[in-house]
Amino acid sequence: MAGRAETFVEANGHEVRVSHPDKIVFPEPGLTKLDLVEYYLAVADGALRGAGGRPMVLKRFVKGIDKEAFFQKRVPENHPDFIDTVTLHYRRGTSAEEAVVRDAAGLAWIVNLGCLDLNPHAVRAEDLDHPDELRVDLDPMPGVGWSQIVDVAYVAQEVLQERGLAGWPKTSGSRGLHILVRIEPRWEFKDVRLAAEALAREVENRAPGLATARWWKEERGESVFVDFNQNAKDRTVASAYSVRPLPDARVSTPLTWSEVRTARPEEFTVATVLERYAAIGDPHEGLDDEVGVLDGLLDLAAELGPAERAPRGSGSGSGDGRRVSTMPLIEIARTETKPEAMAALEEWKAKHPDAADKLSPADVLVDGMRGSSSIWYRVRVNLQHVPEDERPPQEELLVDYDPWAGKTWPGAPAS
Repeated sequence: MAGRAETFVEANGHEVRVSHPDKIVFPEPGLTKLDLVEYYLAVADGALRGAGGRPMVLKRFVKGIDKEAFFQKRVPENHPDFIDTVTLHYRRGTSAEEAVVRDAAGLAWIVNLGCLDLNPHAVRAEDLDHPDELRVDLDPMPGVGWSQIVDVAYVAQEVLQERGLAGWPKTSGSRGLHILVRIEPRWEFKDVRLAAEALAREVENRAPGLATARWWKEERGESVFVDFNQNAKDRTVASAYSVRPLPDARVSTPLTWSEVRTARPEEFTVATVLERYAAIGDPHEGLDDEVGVLDGLLDLAAELGPAERAPRGSGSGSGDGRRVSTMPLIEIARTETKPEAMAALEEWKAKHPDAADKLSPADVLVDGMRGSSSIWYRVRVNLQHVPEDERPPQEELLVDYDPWAGKTWPGAPAS
């Protein structure tokens, strides 16, 4: 039997249209599009605490969770009156009028567009130049377990407390953990990023081998990357109560610090979070009441001194100013989708089995790279654990996808 063409939900005095409400979005738990709309309405207060009043990039999964999403910065022209907008100016010279969601009706509307997770900027619509949130993203490298992430989280909490700041933990909805820090909107992005970098460096100093502040992925080893660059201008992260595009409909879930040690990311799905929210409400309810200042972390940045910068090609004879890795990296493929990336990796491993056997999990670098409106994938291998005389050479890429082909906006890479 064919599903309904549309239905309507009531939210904040508005009737919001939901097209194809019976469409299955998550086959494993059997969640429909309408189920997702109703989920966001049920957790609206918590979701809006993280995403409300902020410009938002729309990450739309119009072809399903097993296909790549596309990123839409510009709000659709036919948006309803209850969706506010602001114009953001990006570093590469472009601008976009982005959506600002302020109530549950806005949440229902963006879910109807095919958005699963919420991706707000760290600024409020009323002040686009001064973030009011510092974001600590604990990103585990391959081979790193949850207990190591937790250990690093508690070190980060210790540093924040010493510097007069309150951190609020939540699962990322994937493998990692986020810590949110409300701050007064007095500092520019560069200062917030500097403060976050100082935090990351101090966490690495206190937990060597467990945590790293090294920006270049091949240099991190099996550690937790304290990703300070999520505080750069133009960056967004999945906010609280976001549904992530994993088969089990996993949710980025706010936690108390007492829960962090025993919680597991896979416990928090649309179904379980609905029960949890009904039972205990939002553990981050007091988030906006603990607003701090960055003075302590900026003092720490001064104490630590300038961060070590990666060597660049201009100092090594290449002349193009690009960074030159100190690791023996080879690139295998550039692909449009992750399945293509993994297939290329397996093809390379089959061609070079002896080298492949010597790789550690952290030596395989499959990176999602932001393109013009979607993610593409770069596949590299760090041969640091392969004896020098056994290392395969750099070969022609198995797949050479160009995400910039035909793009002509200011600052786009040359094709």
